[in-house]
Amino acid sequence: MAATIEEPRRILWGAGTPRTMRAHWMLHELGLAYESRPIRPRTGETQTPDFTKLNPRQKIPVLQDGDFTLAESAAIVTYLAEKYGASKGLVPPPATRERGLYYEWCFFIMTELDAHTLYVIRKHGDLREIYGEAPNALRAAKEGFQKQAGVADQTLSSRGPFILGKAFTGADILLTTCLTSAVRREIPLTDVLRDYMKRTTSREVYQLASQANQIS
Repeated sequence: MAATIEEPRRILWGAGTPRTMRAHWMLHELGLAYESRPIRPRTGETQTPDFTKLNPRQKIPVLQDGDFTLAESAAIVTYLAEKYGASKGLVPPPATRERGLYYEWCFFIMTELDAHTLYVIRKHGDLREIYGEAPNALRAAKEGFQKQAGVADQTLSSRGPFILGKAFTGADILLTTCLTSAVRREIPLTDVLRDYMKRTTSREVYQLASQANQIS
């Protein structure tokens, strides 16, 4: 009798934010079993000694895949897609032009849409009691988001339905979570981007991941 290969124990730390949503979403896209530890930022839960050992940055999400621990949402999305989803096309094959475009979009989304604009809006809007009010920074960040989101609009218009073309990939997970964050902050989006969001958020696994990402 052949030996049974035991699946690694997976634990995902974090829930309730767009960044944790990305990890939940990819896990559901791949149909992978995992345990959810729905800790939140700014509650002290990420600053405990045990969690700090997992991630000295004290940030969520964090994935434990057996004896391997990984932080940063875009890294988790790409790692899972590459390790468990090669047959599903959720990340293009290594050393191809398509993989290069995948990285280009992931880095663009994480810097221009997430860190440089949305996070500035969160810091000086949602968290202004901590970081202070900065109306000029808020205005510039919202304008910057719309400008950079326009690049995604142009790409989807020319080669959609997804950001790399016909195939849904991890880059679409990153982009969609940025766009849903923009909608919550009443940042106007084009019809092309709204139609794109309808396509990605209507996926059954998106609904499952959204439920898993909730804080009960």
